[in-house]
Amino acid sequence: MNLTIKKKYLQDAIQAVTHAITSRTVIPILSGLKFDVEDNKVVLTGSNSDITIQTAIHAMIEDVEIISYAQPGSIVLPIPHFSEIIKKLPDETVHIEVQDNFKTVITSGKAVFTIYGQSSEEYPQIPIQENDDPLLLKGKQLETLIKQTVFAVSPTETRPILTGVHVSFEHNSIVFTATDSHRLALRSFPIDTADVSERESVVIPGKNLQELTKLITDPEATIKISFLHNQILFAFNETYFLSRLLTGNYPDTSRLIPTEKETTIHAFTKDLIQTIERADLLSSRDQNNVIRLDTLGDNMLEISSNSPEIGNVEEQLEAIAIEGEPLKISFSSRYMLDTLKTIDSERIQIDFTGTMRPFVIRTPEDENILQLILPVRTF
Repeated sequence: MNLTIKKKYLQDAIQAVTHAITSRTVIPILSGLKFDVEDNKVVLTGSNSDITIQTAIHAMIEDVEIISYAQPGSIVLPIPHFSEIIKKLPDETVHIEVQDNFKTVITSGKAVFTIYGQSSEEYPQIPIQENDDPLLLKGKQLETLIKQTVFAVSPTETRPILTGVHVSFEHNSIVFTATDSHRLALRSFPIDTADVSERESVVIPGKNLQELTKLITDPEATIKISFLHNQILFAFNETYFLSRLLTGNYPDTSRLIPTEKETTIHAFTKDLIQTIERADLLSSRDQNNVIRLDTLGDNMLEISSNSPEIGNVEEQLEAIAIEGEPLKISFSSRYMLDTLKTIDSERIQIDFTGTMRPFVIRTPEDENILQLILPVRTF
């Protein structure tokens, strides 16, 4: 194997696939990066059995020569050593030559590195193939679906199915839902295609979706999503992201969403975030960062917290409007801040159905986003 390639393109590709590589693997060879050189492109693969990332660098990109010489071959190279070497090479061009016994010589400018790889024949065969009817989303849409839901997945394996994001279909919309049983996040997008309601729902591990967002750099890129047996494949910009799916029955979250409301608060998102952040400073970590919200007259709110060993804080905030019954309620400041910081809207609407019932956060201009938080009982 012999290759001469521009450093920037190789470095970007390595950075992408290493998101799937970890030293903590039961298959030792997966701690390395699979490096395939073909006649007119280089294919890099990283996998940890949970996700697989594969990306290709073509010899010519928009009439610019990226690969000036290529002799086909395949090898598995050690990570992070290989990636760190490429990152720090002095020249814009890299030459890589694999010699006997997988000895790999990396040359750039006057720097010469020698590292030892492994035979790629020991690397697991991971078939990556799109299906005939992929779902199409823009990069920005997929990123929004993930960002506004994944924070609500369960961080523990007590109920493994809740560590994932539920992906379902209703009429002409795709719906992402996440819950840890204390809060719920739901985001949907209309799809420009025929009715998709017959597609089966799936559950994708939340941590895998977080890794996927790191690869979405072009908001206008078309992402093709293929639903495979026990796996899901995202394809975009010469990159493939393959994730396993969680098995089991996801709970019916629709019954958690209140259909009535007693009190509605309209507020500016930024003002509410900043006020809750200040109250959070003196909330008790031992009591789940609970803060309290009281409605006052003249569209005023009072947000307060108390930590017996430290002190307390009270702050009044003017809302845009307060409708309905007076309200006194307590909730986790961390849950509320996680929610508010994902909402891309200047204003929010919060609907309450009593002191101990879940409350719903929406945005006035977008009915496709819904966040739900369970209050906390205080004495």
